[in-house]
Amino acid sequence: MRPFLAASAIFTRTIAAKTAGPSRKGRGLAATLLRVLLVSVPPLAMAACTTVGPATQAKVEAVPAVSSDYASMYSAIDDRGTVIPAIDVSKMNKRNLRQVVDYKTDQPVGTIVVDPHARFLYLVMEGGKAMRYGVGVAKAGLEYQGDADIARKASWPNWTPTPSMIKRDPERYQKWAGGMEGGIRNPLGARALYLYKNGQDTLYRIHGTNEPWSIGKSVSSGCIRLLNHDIIDLHRRVPKGSRVVVLDAAQSGKGEKI
Repeated sequence: MRPFLAASAIFTRTIAAKTAGPSRKGRGLAATLLRVLLVSVPPLAMAACTTVGPATQAKVEAVPAVSSDYASMYSAIDDRGTVIPAIDVSKMNKRNLRQVVDYKTDQPVGTIVVDPHARFLYLVMEGGKAMRYGVGVAKAGLEYQGDADIARKASWPNWTPTPSMIKRDPERYQKWAGGMEGGIRNPLGARALYLYKNGQDTLYRIHGTNEPWSIGKSVSSGCIRLLNHDIIDLHRRVPKGSRVVVLDAAQSGKGEKI
């Protein structure tokens, strides 16, 4: 405000000098120009203050609206000496994070329902609820439909690329033809569930991944992948022998209103 008053004073003296004299015309011109200055400048000053307001608000809105519970849920894990890095949940679509949802199904409690077309996996709970996990789905994840049982569970499983994978990208996969030991860089991630039907391996796997960005998307290899944090949670909840149902395209999305 002081600079404005100083400028007004300078302006007034300048006008007064140019309209010096006892004439009413000169004094009237000076008064008129001063009124114009007083009316026009304050709105400009107000406009400068207003720009500060929205800029501050924009910074507040830019903060990701993700619950602190998720940050804690997906914090770093020391899994018996192997450290699983924290996941930056602000970069994840919230729909792909683990959460309890309303889910209508005839499947009994404890059943895993895989909906590869919607890219979700559900663990049926009591009271019309289910624990929902976001998944990444490869071509192999769409090839199996129907039910199966979890015949084997593994922590930090070994992984061997299929012959077709080696043929498709020998530079990347040939060196692992004899298998890769379990670990943080292993494509199967921290845990794996192996599905069998009538005692036969279906080659269908539910496993972790070291590529969090792939959740909710179509992926090039594997079957059904979950975040390492989520496959650890699911692995802990389901015992060996649990039933798994894999939905086809016609059944997709009918249990939950999204």
